[in-house]
This record gives sequence, structure tokens and C-alpha cells, in this order.
Amino acid sequence: MMITIDGVAASGKSTVASGVARALGVPYVSSGLLYRAAALSGLEAGLPLSDARALLAQLGQVPVRLEAHPEGNRVWIGGVERTADLHASEVDAGVSTVAGHPEIRRWVDSQLQALPAPFVAEGRDMGTNVFPAAPVKFYLTASPRVRALRRAQERPEEASAIEAALIERDRQDSRQIVPAADATVLDTSDLSAQEVIDRILKAVAARG
Repeated sequence: MMITIDGVAASGKSTVASGVARALGVPYVSSGLLYRAAALSGLEAGLPLSDARALLAQLGQVPVRLEAHPEGNRVWIGGVERTADLHASEVDAGVSTVAGHPEIRRWVDSQLQALPAPFVAEGRDMGTNVFPAAPVKFYLTASPRVRALRRAQERPEEASAIEAALIERDRQDSRQIVPAADATVLDTSDLSAQEVIDRILKAVAARG
């Protein structure tokens, strides 16, 4: 079993993927955490995030490891768990730059493709690029305002500032956030996380 859940930033991918994975009793994989780990590692090393070669060298010297579970992911950088630090504002601001490097994307893809199935994988291009042969694919979207209000419940920033940052993030990520041709697109603007989870589980069950 391999299920991909892609979508725009703050569309609920992690919450939904974790809920689906728990219901099915399989791990879920958050690909974005690897990009965030690369950004955090680069920032703490004082590297310009525009320098892909320097970032790759840093990743070679200070290994990143993702541990996937149904209830969530844990990430180690250089042997130290840093999961809680991956959603800092400075990482938010830099992760699109990091994810825009083809070299870093290949590094992340290789980490993900080495993971054993079954699992639920969420990200930007899981269904289009990383796991194109996945039999079940979904793509989540929502309006920038709804996504900003959701994220404002988790962070101290004002919703208007978050909304502006999300719109810019969408622009920067535009090449990666295109739904797979065979993905089911779900607009989550007016749906609770549980309603989205239920819809996905129903679709998975219908496939047998």
C-alpha cells in the first residue's frame, strides 16, 4: 500500500496524512520535514540557502534522519532530535529556496524512495515525481485566507502576515504544487480535518 497526499502549504496535509495512516495502521511520511531539516542545518551552519553545493556538503557532514510513524515523524540532525525546531519562522522563510534546488530535491527523493512500503506520503510532488506509480493519490487545496487562519492558531504571527507569506510561498513553489493527473483533488476550505480523512479512507476502501 502506498498513498500520496500532496497539496499547497497549510492545506492540512500533515494532519490528514497522519490521520489516514493511523486509521490504516501504517507509517506516514512528511517529505517537507527533510527540506526543513536541510534549511535548518544550513542556517545554523551560516550557509547561504541559495548555495546548493554548500548545503549538500553540509548534509554529507551532518546527516539527517527521518523516522516515520503513524502518529508522526521525528527528525534527527547530526544525531540530535530537532523535530520541534523545524517550523520556526526563519525555516518557513528559507525552505522554498532550499526546495528549489534540483540537487536538494534529488537528495530528498533518494531518502524517501529508500523507505519501505506501506506508508502514506505527504508533500508537494509525491504523486507526480517521487512515487508516480502510487496506486492512490490525493491533492489538497484551500484558499490562502483559510490556510492563514489555520496556521495562526499554531503560531504567534498575525493571520494577515501569514496569508501574505503563504501567497508568496505558493508562487515560489508553483513548479512543485501541480496535482498528479490521476490524483483526486479535495478543496479543504469548508471541511474539517476528520471529514477529509474520512473521504480519503472511503476512496481507499472503494479500491479494495
